Amino acid sequence: MSPLLQLLASAVALMLAMGIGRFALTPQLPQLIAEGQFDLTVAGLVAAANYLGYFIGAVDAMFARSPGQVRLRLHGGLWLCVALTLASWAADGFWAHLLLRFGTGVASAWVLVMLTSLSQQVANAHNRQRLGALVFAGPGLGIAVTGLLALVAHGLGLGSAALWLIYAVAALLMLLAVRPWLPRAVQAAPTSSPAHQGPSHSVGIGRLGLVYALYGVGYILPATFLSQMANQQFHGQWLADLFWPAFGLAAALGVLLVSLRRGGRTSAWLTATLWLQGLGVLACLMGGGVGLALGVVLCGGPFLACMQLVMQRSRELAPHATQRNAGLLTACFALGQLSGPLLAALSSHYAGGLQPALMVAAGGLAVAGGLVLIGSGVQQVGGCQARVTS
Repeated sequence: MSPLLQLLASAVALMLAMGIGRFALTPQLPQLIAEGQFDLTVAGLVAAANYLGYFIGAVDAMFARSPGQVRLRLHGGLWLCVALTLASWAADGFWAHLLLRFGTGVASAWVLVMLTSLSQQVANAHNRQRLGALVFAGPGLGIAVTGLLALVAHGLGLGSAALWLIYAVAALLMLLAVRPWLPRAVQAAPTSSPAHQGPSHSVGIGRLGLVYALYGVGYILPATFLSQMANQQFHGQWLADLFWPAFGLAAALGVLLVSLRRGGRTSAWLTATLWLQGLGVLACLMGGGVGLALGVVLCGGPFLACMQLVMQRSRELAPHATQRNAGLLTACFALGQLSGPLLAALSSHYAGGLQPALMVAAGGLAVAGGLVLIGSGVQQVGGCQARVTS
């Protein structure tokens, strides 16, 4: 099977699983709140259920070893994303949406972990690493699609139920188009115990997990509530619907730019993406159209590039444990994401807005960038010592 087709299919599958399965709630929030299905505080709890499911799916994916287990989670996750998005068409109220978002969280994590491992194996086997990196643009393009569909639906006066149905049809078409071309696991994913990796690599993966968790806290607030903030700023006008697809396009372009980079250590690029997102979160605090536009560029642009760089850094630290570490890091990421909406719910309840939560998120991103720099410095010192003693 052509590696190009497998990588393209992987990108489209991530458009489905992440752009629709994971992030379709964001452009729906203003309409769901306007329809009285829940308020901003409850919206944070519904989003948190999605991230709890994402955490559980990521932990489960770590232990998928045989080709059959990998295939079941990959294909089952994609079909679940379609089915649960369709079921959202009939959902009404807090508990229905909470349970459905929990299920799509599990399904999207299965797909992400499996495809992160399988697509990069295909890319490395055929010396197509740059094309493999571009697979991570899939979620950004999916976000852009969901945002543009929401723009059209709101322009036509359609409600949230009709838009869920549109999303489900789009997801089904994507799945049917790519299903025959998805990469296959031909043998059990190789494992590597911490003893075989060496203590420095184990510490490096642990630190990277903490960085990824802080990143999850930092980016998830604008990623979840951007449409609602824009809706409040522009009072429901059509301009508010442009911010979410712009966020997705910026994310896809960010992956492209990082994939084309010619030099620089992965850790240096990772630090830059984290700190840029921190500035983007602070820009959202400014309010107004300019602040939100800066938030779209500075949060959206590095969003998926940061994910790509974290996974690349994990392969540098432990190249023989890609699936296990992808699952471990995704679980850390999900824990960070889970705390983000809960923080937003507390902020909204006690402060009447998201400002305190956004300040904490920006601080977390600043700390994460610092941890990457510290880890890079420690590794360089350790490498120099190893060369001296040898």
